[in-house]
Amino acid sequence: MIYAKMKQALYAACALGLLAGPALAEVTVLGWPGGPEEVALRAAADAYNAKSDTADADKVELLFFNRDGFWDKLQADLAAGSKAFDVNLLATYSIGRYAPFMEPIQLSDDAKAVYGDAVLATMQYQNQQYGVPTDLSAHFMYYRTDLIDALMKDDAARAKYGEISEKLLGKKLEPKMPDEWTWDDYAATALYFTQAVNPDSPTRYGTVLQLKNLLFNIMVWQSVPRAYGGDWMDESGKITVNSDAYRKGLEIYKLLYDNGATPRDSLSYEFAEANAAFASGQVAAMLQWNAAASDLTSKEKSPTVAEVTDTVAPPSGPAGRFTHIHGLGFGLNKNAEHKDGAVKFLKWLSSKEAALVYARNNGAPALTPEVVAEVAKERPDLVKLGEFAGKYGYVMTGGTSAKALSVYELQAKEFTGYWSGQQSLDDALANTEKGMAELLKQ
Repeated sequence: MIYAKMKQALYAACALGLLAGPALAEVTVLGWPGGPEEVALRAAADAYNAKSDTADADKVELLFFNRDGFWDKLQADLAAGSKAFDVNLLATYSIGRYAPFMEPIQLSDDAKAVYGDAVLATMQYQNQQYGVPTDLSAHFMYYRTDLIDALMKDDAARAKYGEISEKLLGKKLEPKMPDEWTWDDYAATALYFTQAVNPDSPTRYGTVLQLKNLLFNIMVWQSVPRAYGGDWMDESGKITVNSDAYRKGLEIYKLLYDNGATPRDSLSYEFAEANAAFASGQVAAMLQWNAAASDLTSKEKSPTVAEVTDTVAPPSGPAGRFTHIHGLGFGLNKNAEHKDGAVKFLKWLSSKEAALVYARNNGAPALTPEVVAEVAKERPDLVKLGEFAGKYGYVMTGGTSAKALSVYELQAKEFTGYWSGQQSLDDALANTEKGMAELLKQ
């Protein structure tokens, strides 16, 4: 997951980066230093340079900025007309910041068959393709198979589940398997597996929510209102967050927090804390980034839950089933000195050949079922990523705009204020609507 990696220790690379590649290389590609993204990019560059039809003048060399302040430095360099790189990294939520200094690109003929429309959309801005989507982040619903199986087989437990849902949700629900959950089913299950609500629960908490005032936590949460039809704005540009959909999504989290279904200190939780809580064995289910899967199903890293942890796509709502997706990718610097070579590299990078190289070398591309089948044995984690992204992935309207990160920060501030009891739901929604109108005005 891109967010978790951004929190890792920063590499002390020199400001100009670490150059790698053949001496005759002409096309310079600016990448993300450290972690699996760098490993995958290096493998892709090596594969491209080794192709018999890659001319010496078109071969690529790699450049890496320090992660510390990467995005701000990139914007400054692009705005200044830098020619230090021809191809540069992009992120879904910042494309709008860089688009004025970049050029739309043409993908390979098989790009749609490799990635699918939803994934390609993570690199689009104003209906134009600005990048090749190389690494994707999405959300899975993690759950304990042993707990759910036991609940489904126990008539007394099922009756108790119905009583709890009727009391706290206002409707009597029957337990379901997680792949059939609505958000109400998720909430009812979380409440049932909470000892503060059900003293007989085998776990202390039914879920774990990431409630810290942090923009990435809003990305996790926003699939709830999306399932009820929520979006940032309509086609005319009107802000639409002050809606029943957002109200429902906020109230579900508030209900779970107030009833002790998530740890009381969840207001300080993000990725790492949520993972630790689930791995402890005291949580029945949680919504979390796909990157957590490898750790939570590892007997070495999570021995308590590894063998009883499974994942499905997030629950559904009246508008459907959705998972937030965003990604890293590569696009074309408007001031590229070696533009022709850069265009050739980007076109190849969006091909099936390149996607498979990237996947086999620790990258996280979201591939269509037909393509991911070729690496399924080596990278089983990519199977669900591609499936869920293709079926349920979305980007909020305005989610690639220049102010997208600021919108997430605003929502984090206002919504956390509601969840923590510092302001009313009405105020949280009104403040968010007003702030977004200022941020996203044309």
